[in-house]
Amino acid sequence: MSNSPTVAHPAVSGGPMGLGPSSIPASLKHPRTPPTNPSIDYPSGESDHAAKRTRSLGISDEVNLPVNVLPISFPGQGHNQSLTVPDDLPKTVARTLNQGSSPMSMDFHPSQQTLLLVGTNVGDIALWEVGSRERLVLRNFKVWDLSACSMPLQTALVKDPGVSVNRVIWSPDGSLFGVAYSRHIVQIYSYHGNDDIRQHVEIDAHVGGVNDLAFSHPNKQLSVITCGDDKTIKVWDATSGARQYTFEGHEAPVYSVCPHHKETIQFIFSTALDGKIKAWLYDNLGSRVDYEAPGRWCTTMAYSADGTRLFSCGTSKDGESHIVEWNESEGAVKRTYQGFRKRSLGVVQFDTTKNRFLAAGDDFSIKFWDMDHVPLLTSIDADGGLPASPRIRFNKDGSLLAVSANENGIKILANNDGIRLVRTFENLAYDASRASETTKPTVNPISIASANNSGFADRVASVVGISGMNGDARNPVDVKPRINEEPNDKSKIWKLTEISESSQCRSLKLPENLRVTKISRLIYTNSGNAVLALASNAIHLLWKWQRNDRNTSGKATASVSPQLWQPSSGILMTNDVHEPNHEEAVSCFALSKNDSYVMSASGGKISLFNMMTFKTMTTFMPPPPAATFLAFHPQDNNIIAIGMDDSTIQIYNVRVDEVKSKLKGHSKRITGLAFSHVLNVLVSSGADSQLCVWSTDGWEKQRARTLQLPGRSTSQSDTRVQFHQDQTHFLAVHEAQIAIFETTKLECLKQWVPRESAAPISHATFSCDSQLIYASFLDATVCVFTAGHLHMRCRIIPSAYLSPSISNSNIHPVVVAAHPQDPNQFALGLSDGSVHVFEPLESEGKWGVPPPLENGSANGMPTAPSIGASGSDQAPR
Repeated sequence: MSNSPTVAHPAVSGGPMGLGPSSIPASLKHPRTPPTNPSIDYPSGESDHAAKRTRSLGISDEVNLPVNVLPISFPGQGHNQSLTVPDDLPKTVARTLNQGSSPMSMDFHPSQQTLLLVGTNVGDIALWEVGSRERLVLRNFKVWDLSACSMPLQTALVKDPGVSVNRVIWSPDGSLFGVAYSRHIVQIYSYHGNDDIRQHVEIDAHVGGVNDLAFSHPNKQLSVITCGDDKTIKVWDATSGARQYTFEGHEAPVYSVCPHHKETIQFIFSTALDGKIKAWLYDNLGSRVDYEAPGRWCTTMAYSADGTRLFSCGTSKDGESHIVEWNESEGAVKRTYQGFRKRSLGVVQFDTTKNRFLAAGDDFSIKFWDMDHVPLLTSIDADGGLPASPRIRFNKDGSLLAVSANENGIKILANNDGIRLVRTFENLAYDASRASETTKPTVNPISIASANNSGFADRVASVVGISGMNGDARNPVDVKPRINEEPNDKSKIWKLTEISESSQCRSLKLPENLRVTKISRLIYTNSGNAVLALASNAIHLLWKWQRNDRNTSGKATASVSPQLWQPSSGILMTNDVHEPNHEEAVSCFALSKNDSYVMSASGGKISLFNMMTFKTMTTFMPPPPAATFLAFHPQDNNIIAIGMDDSTIQIYNVRVDEVKSKLKGHSKRITGLAFSHVLNVLVSSGADSQLCVWSTDGWEKQRARTLQLPGRSTSQSDTRVQFHQDQTHFLAVHEAQIAIFETTKLECLKQWVPRESAAPISHATFSCDSQLIYASFLDATVCVFTAGHLHMRCRIIPSAYLSPSISNSNIHPVVVAAHPQDPNQFALGLSDGSVHVFEPLESEGKWGVPPPLENGSANGMPTAPSIGASGSDQAPR
């Protein structure tokens, strides 16, 4: 079944349904020829049907959804769920990787917790060290010995050389890994540490696609188990590639295999596209079990990590998805978990971790369940940009979760342990770059659990200058390098980076549209390949970057000019306006997490646009009052917080066209809204310079605070708010200050105030990793701050990006937007209707050099107030 996605199964012990230690049937203890069991006979075209369906699903399907099927919440989801979301779930996006082609299957190394194996839709395999963001290996598909392949395979490859990876998996000890392809072939590589992978054995395994692959130890010998479109399951010697068993009995293509053992009895579960679940012994005597899976189509099975509980996940042809727990002794469904989208837009993938949690990719998000509770525990969108049914894979200790993303990306989600783990490897790489400038560090010894991977241990040792490796099997996260202190006069040699010429950075003015005036709002799409602007005359502009030889990623870049995009119909996305002075109206918009819809207003009715066709899906809420700020609820795109010019905030449900709550706490118009899905709160800001925190459980105000502003600021100035990546701190931006707040106490931790003679701040935003803050000023200067201490590290003078005739005029940035994946790229929307994209020079790689760090920071966030700045930290006069 070509391109069939599969789910990873933990390599653990267990027993199949009805095969527990107290209920092993005589047919298994004393093998016999199994009775004939009637089963549904699907047409022979079933495999093609499944392949076509799988290939047709994906992000492109979401753009034409009607408005009433925007991603929705379910009973038990988010703040309605009585269970608290555990801290040990990986929720924070710690890394974003660009694979180059779409990930189909992923698997973490069994002992090296940050080593990720990836297989893609064009047959590529890659090995990533996610801690250092380094891709160690990239191999394109190639048949190792074509002459040894069957004629059907040779003929198929000549007719259509396109091949996809259906499954990648490590052997239990991590010394081998297997790759199952959509054409006949299985390739087994041996792994020798670092980037050293070697061809081990190639198997022409099945006629058609090889849909799944697993390792097992029958008779204490490592074997490879495969299944395929030819309706068979086969077992191969992992050393020689010799075939040991062939299991026949399925009447439809076999979708997945799951090997296990209980006591001394070894089993293989298999599931086929007719929904049949069978169990096999290693004896060529046929299936001993015949059950039906919920959904009766693409189903995978997996055990909890300790092998005591059995689960399956499946999607029917109609898009109905099911995760269930099985009663092993009876072969019956024990519980069915709730919370799937009514019609899943792909084959849902799942995984288990910590003997406690289930996770599945569904509805452009990752959904989590507690194994003991049927309702959905929580749903995470990983900051957006996920496909309809993302592939997922936990590492062994559950601290990291790899998730496939749009535009060939992979997001690594982490809990607190996972964040420490990836930062350890990031620090190791940083320390290596300093090794020649500092005394060789003294570090406790490291070793890796698997003796077969000493090369990786050597690599870690060489990075931090360790000698005398011994057998102390410690987790790399425990390593604490002791580096000699930097010279105390570091602050004397640090100098603010100032960019005054176009040659000192990369900047690009996007293609102009003469129909627009001032850019009022600006945002990158979540996929990172387009920029959306809203002009003060209510017209939207969308610039898209194309993938080509000059821009292989297809992402937004200052190196290649994008296309000012418009559908073939020629229509524009134009907001309803409230005459006569509509250009003086407040503009606002919000983009759905899947980039399919934009909600927008320019003083008149709120409009919902389809981003693919530019068509207006609906309009609602005619003024007065008029909308002044919009924000989608992070867990339900049908719930929108709408700030109004009458100082209220309306919580509106698009699906039922109803205002659910009206929040009153400000005295002037609303100028900013931001949700925290971790704290379950909404933070609001207003033209009254007040900040309010609202609970999203009952929409009650928890606390409020008024900004402490210098006397020169205007009372009606906008205040904007944006959450830090940790979802517990937020940025507050006013024309007279930039401040970092802790949310629960609404305490100001850091504040930066420009000199009285300096130009006011027009806007500011976090970089995508929340390590930088990009701030624009009304004199057209742009400053880059470190987010942790609000220290300025780089200043861009107008002459670096504006022509001399313009730089001396009143043209200035109105809004700044940060790229969603590249922390060093940002865009400016200017008062003349132009948009500019900025990146540092490739030789620099970043914006300036950070000043010497202060003491007292935790997780990159400040812990004590530090108001004001002096010297080079000040904005220009």
